[in-house]
Amino acid sequence: MVEEEVCTQVTALEARGLSLAFGGLRAVDQLELALPAGALHGLIGPNGAGKTTVFNLLTGVYVPDTGEIKLAGERIDGRRPSAIAQAGLARTFQNIRLFGELSVLDNVRTAAGVRAKSGLWRSLLRTPLYRAEEAAVEERSRELLDLLGIAHRADEQAKSLPYGDQRRLEIARALATEPKVLLLDEPVAGMNTQEKQEMRGLIQALRQQFGVAILLIEHDMGLVMEICEHITVLDHGVTIAAGKPAAIQEDPKVIEAYLGAPDAAAEGN
Repeated sequence: MVEEEVCTQVTALEARGLSLAFGGLRAVDQLELALPAGALHGLIGPNGAGKTTVFNLLTGVYVPDTGEIKLAGERIDGRRPSAIAQAGLARTFQNIRLFGELSVLDNVRTAAGVRAKSGLWRSLLRTPLYRAEEAAVEERSRELLDLLGIAHRADEQAKSLPYGDQRRLEIARALATEPKVLLLDEPVAGMNTQEKQEMRGLIQALRQQFGVAILLIEHDMGLVMEICEHITVLDHGVTIAAGKPAAIQEDPKVIEAYLGAPDAAAEGN
């Protein structure tokens, strides 16, 4: 009899019992979240629901009061943001945070430095290893800019880019860190209809090409429902629903969180 092999797939990102309070305000309460490798997962909720706070917890900006965070099975809660980025978790921001004075190319090259191995002395002495690594970083950075459709802007200052291209640059910079999981905070905010359509296709293509798991915060419900396989809904820091898009759309708690509770007096008339 042939013995069956048991294969266990490691979850790309997992949060268990994650909580954080600011004084008497509980911003996140016992969050449970699991992203399989290559997943595209939505995190939604009304303004003030705690979505960006969750991103800040996952990336080490805040330290959770309770709970744990695992990246590819390894505990990362309590580490510095730079160490978490090096472990393979990258993010973009709701309010774009580029190095405005640097060139588009240098923004991406700086992010790629997370993976640098040559060290301080080799960089100071400009050893062959350092020069080879620098050449590889530049090549990789230009490839990412090409993939994001902004290679022709490589030498421009980041602050001079149109808004949509700044969003693309932020994603390129995040990808330069070679993440296992990519957190996108409102990637289509402020975009017109055509730009939103292009970004939707880009997000799907990046997931396919890089095999990266994506956790997406977004207020554009059309986008979320079209591209996410699973959605978690927060309201005042509490998970009120989790499941497939079709189920989320019909969930009474989700409808109430977005539209408000029906007026009792109006119902009685």
